[in-house]
Amino acid sequence: MSDSLSPPWWKGASIYQIYPRSFADSNGDGIGDLGGVLHQLDYLEQLGVEALWLSPIFRSPMADAGYDISDYRDIDPLFGSLADIDRLIEESHARGMRLLLDFVPNHTSDQHPWFIESSSSRDNPKRDWYIWSDRPNNWRAALNAGSAWTLDERTGQYYLHLFLPQQPDLNWRNPEVVAAMQDVLRFWLDRGVDGFRIDVAHCTGKDDTFADEPRCITQPLSDFNDQPYSHEVLRGLRRVVDQYPGERVLIGEVNIRSTRQVLQYYGRGDELHMSFNFLPLDIGWEAEGFRRCIEEIETLYAPADAWPTWVLSNHDNRRHRTRYHGSLANARAAAMLLMTLRGTPFIYQGEELGLEDAHITPETRVDPGGRDGCRAPIPWLATPPHGWDGAATWLPFPPDADTLAAERQRHDPLSTFSLYRHLVAARRASPALRLGDWHELPAPPSVLAYRRQHVDDQRAVCINFADTAQVCPLDGQWLIELASDGHGEATPYDGRLAPRQALLLRPKDV
Repeated sequence: MSDSLSPPWWKGASIYQIYPRSFADSNGDGIGDLGGVLHQLDYLEQLGVEALWLSPIFRSPMADAGYDISDYRDIDPLFGSLADIDRLIEESHARGMRLLLDFVPNHTSDQHPWFIESSSSRDNPKRDWYIWSDRPNNWRAALNAGSAWTLDERTGQYYLHLFLPQQPDLNWRNPEVVAAMQDVLRFWLDRGVDGFRIDVAHCTGKDDTFADEPRCITQPLSDFNDQPYSHEVLRGLRRVVDQYPGERVLIGEVNIRSTRQVLQYYGRGDELHMSFNFLPLDIGWEAEGFRRCIEEIETLYAPADAWPTWVLSNHDNRRHRTRYHGSLANARAAAMLLMTLRGTPFIYQGEELGLEDAHITPETRVDPGGRDGCRAPIPWLATPPHGWDGAATWLPFPPDADTLAAERQRHDPLSTFSLYRHLVAARRASPALRLGDWHELPAPPSVLAYRRQHVDDQRAVCINFADTAQVCPLDGQWLIELASDGHGEATPYDGRLAPRQALLLRPKDV
């Protein structure tokens, strides 16, 4: 889809994350599926995104919502079949959209045939496919699972799991594991998948001395595990992907809150193509926090020739509207920020509708990590059950599902959906927004202003984080190309910003 002299497609793309259980249901069981995604491809094409990323859809007992995989080469019946994913790949490509899958290399399900064999006896040929020990150390597991070691009563040894006990960790120092998992990538690449988001990419390497870790007194190991062997694992995966045409991509979840450490996972251009930047997930709605975050990314990434990513919401964290005091105005201004920074933006399903987290009660809670609120079903129709006919949905709908339903927003020029659609289109049309440099501009403390420039194309962005009007004059003459609140578009910019308003500006003579 691009020639060898063009920048890779993923640098200019807007990527949309689909959490399949909650996206759209095609068979009336209350759980989203691949048929539902297929049914809504026209919606995604209208939004204009260039790539779709699906959270796990593989066979799984669902102890951790599909991140406990029992067969990497098949689709869980909850979501459909191999024929469904083949059709989704084909139909996405026909609409000019790439398709990415979630790859979970750190662990399998305890129901995976590999682990069933490994745990059957100490001398089983697959014993060393997982990590076993006679004496557990102090490592702690995530998802409130306590110790990262669980005793297998049959064999009298403990197995390692950085997450739930139902998610035993693979031993990536075993060449047979490496070969088997690389073959998983080939299986999907051969079917036409355009790349992978790699779950906890930093966790595959373990300290092979298995020494106690002082930080595990208060934190799970996955929060800071950063072992050199993880880089060897990623280099091997990258070699596999690079053998395929069409600029296949690896995107890593390196959930470490250190930009310098995350940057190491790009390697020398031989590991990840991109790694998620999760710093914005820890920032409230305030200009100074984002100013520091962006400056840090620009200072560290640009000299390293590494390409940033930007994420404001995902399936593991509260939606950014919820974090930004429930304000739709703030969420819309944040959309301008997300879509105009230097790097690749990831839109989490429902952001384009301005959704908040659902209210979860003890009776409706499903996830062991308490992440259900951001995983609530997408309301497609205004009238209940909002396009989810049949059984009750597996989680409750988010607030205002009737007024924020997709059918109400798709053809409303002032809707949040239309704002995202116009931002995606503006980004696609402007080399400055896709590939340009980022330069901060002088602004009041509560305003973040910057210029994007690529050759002779330039844009400016002004974001008012305050709930009062602000004045932010810029050199030169500018026209308002897009406004987060829809006001003033195609008119000259006079240096004034309404409360919680964000503007995309273009030079007046363009």
